[in-house]
Amino acid sequence: MSKTANRVALVTGAARGLGAAIAKKLAENGHPVVLADVLEQVEDTAVRLREAGHQARAVRLDVADEAAVGALPQALGDWWPRLSVLVNNAGISPKVEGRKRKVVEIPLEEWNRVLAVNLTGPFLLSKLCIPVMQAQGWGRIIMITSQAAHVPSTITGAYYGASKAGLMGFARNLAAELGPDGITVNSVAPGRIMSDMVRGAAPGMNEAFLARIPLGRFGEPEDVAEVVAFLASDAAAYLTGTTIDVGGGSYMP
Repeated sequence: MSKTANRVALVTGAARGLGAAIAKKLAENGHPVVLADVLEQVEDTAVRLREAGHQARAVRLDVADEAAVGALPQALGDWWPRLSVLVNNAGISPKVEGRKRKVVEIPLEEWNRVLAVNLTGPFLLSKLCIPVMQAQGWGRIIMITSQAAHVPSTITGAYYGASKAGLMGFARNLAAELGPDGITVNSVAPGRIMSDMVRGAAPGMNEAFLARIPLGRFGEPEDVAEVVAFLASDAAAYLTGTTIDVGGGSYMP
């Protein structure tokens, strides 16, 4: 049995888009994969992976719901003790007619919801998964942040950038804490990746962004999935507390 066959991977926001691509790549690499999402569609995504010969289970989950997160060990049953890889991908970025809200337009309820899903959710899941990884002496926690964590965005609202910057800071602190336990914690910061969110942008926004990408194209979910799979592997054993930008050169620190 390969190492990955005994390393269960949990991917949040896995019903479609980036999360589905990450789950597919990890499954192709031999991981049993748990796809978690609030969307009913996550069941169909898991079925497709099983039909392709992979081990995959679906869980309906609101990552910001502490009780729902706490029920995961029971839901996963015999898979839970082998939970070795956590990809905190679930995130939201509200728009109004394809455009972001300015700060003065953001209702407090919407601000709180974005931070709850994008930042508190990864905290809840990481906190839950850390002990089972510590018991194995091995683990990978990967945060999907964003280029918006580095620079102001014309596309995503301030609450999105704040939540993703917070997630990056959380990852660095967690990496320092968990290094002695054999657990690495890293972030992946996508630039403009083709998704329903991108396709729903207001007219002209995508064209303006594309002009700033040296590689001359938007990313595909698979571009990010490949980097996540690397970070989940033994090949990335000496990487922790870092952020890998996947944006075609649109951000160069």
